[in-house]
Amino acid sequence: MRFILSLLLISAATWLGAQASLLQSGPMLGYNEMREVLLWVQTTQPAEVQFAYWPTAAPEQRQLTATHATTHADAFAVKLLADAVEPGTAYTYELRINGKPVKLPYPTTFDTQPLWQWRTDPPTFTMAVGSCAYANEPQYDRPGKGYGGDPTIFQRIHEMRPDAMLWLGDNIYLREADWFSRTGILKRYTHGRSMPELQPLLASTHHYAIWDDHDFGPNDSDRSYIHKDKALEAFTLFWGNPTFGIDRQPGTTTAFQWADIDFFLLDNRYYRTPNKRTSGDNTLLGTAQLEWLIDALSASLAPFKLVAVGGQVLNTVAQHENYIHLAPEERTYLLSRIEEEGIKGVVFLTGDRHHTELSQYTNAKGINVYDLTASPLTSGSGTTRDEVNELRVDGTLVVEQNYGMLTFSGPRKERELLIQIFDVAGKLKWERKIAQQ
Repeated sequence: MRFILSLLLISAATWLGAQASLLQSGPMLGYNEMREVLLWVQTTQPAEVQFAYWPTAAPEQRQLTATHATTHADAFAVKLLADAVEPGTAYTYELRINGKPVKLPYPTTFDTQPLWQWRTDPPTFTMAVGSCAYANEPQYDRPGKGYGGDPTIFQRIHEMRPDAMLWLGDNIYLREADWFSRTGILKRYTHGRSMPELQPLLASTHHYAIWDDHDFGPNDSDRSYIHKDKALEAFTLFWGNPTFGIDRQPGTTTAFQWADIDFFLLDNRYYRTPNKRTSGDNTLLGTAQLEWLIDALSASLAPFKLVAVGGQVLNTVAQHENYIHLAPEERTYLLSRIEEEGIKGVVFLTGDRHHTELSQYTNAKGINVYDLTASPLTSGSGTTRDEVNELRVDGTLVVEQNYGMLTFSGPRKERELLIQIFDVAGKLKWERKIAQQ
């Protein structure tokens, strides 16, 4: 009897190992709504994928997503919906490949957003932010020391258990071997998504993303990039945003709400004029997207309106890919509309610059506008210690690997945003509070 039991245990261990070998990256939690949560995963080869999920307090109420076959054409990546969930409930989920569960050494759980309206004050929640994540791959990197830094920063973020994470662009770095083929772009996305240190964070935090030049195409790339359609397809395959593009126009633009806070995710590449073009009107966002943003900000009732865009908006230094350098008239127009419409609570979330800083601008109506730049996660840090950004809040410049944590708390009409910046070891570098205006 013991011999038979031993054989069964050995067989089970071998079988579980075989199932795990089919897992390339993930599972990852995508967008989170009261009645629907997106789940993402990537396999190593064609396979049937499904998720089981259940209220953590009632495992007998098990539900199953649809089953989907992963394919080479889609980089073996797939999205599935947990659409039998209830608001404000803690769930446990399980990945199944070819009908068999995959055992993972870290939690696979999520909490749906609560139904708080007309019942309680908005809930407190936390959102991690960061940009510029470079994963070394020596055979494709430039010769010399690897540009990528310590990837354990993702473990530090995971240890803080944020409700969500917003990736602020340059989430991967396409290399020369990748730029001009769909195959190369998908391979780079796969390589970046497969970092071992990243997997626990993917599995237990909901992820949203924008892009910047390095996950769009070559350095400083713009609307002229011939393969921007392939880049957009890859972004759509690998990220779990609720939508992609507005008014039937291609792009990554979208929006979502968490508790009482509105988030607007912009596309600063698909319609952008080339940096060196000297004739015609320069644009970062394009007219349609810019007007949509102004409409959406005007319509928002949120105490804070977080606007994510790849490059810095408020920095007054007219160099690099700052807004004031590339499209000063469009920047002036946007800030003027915010002032004229009396829009309060606007906080731009930006990346790109390989340093972190908080900028603050007070317009003629006495309304504060902020720009939190959070960079880099793992890429090389910048050399901008002497850059004179006239709107920088004293003591907020960080030139090393770091990430941000945003905490929204307080009663409904007295909400507060706490911004905290941590280094790669999880040590607090600075914090600032912003009160609802």
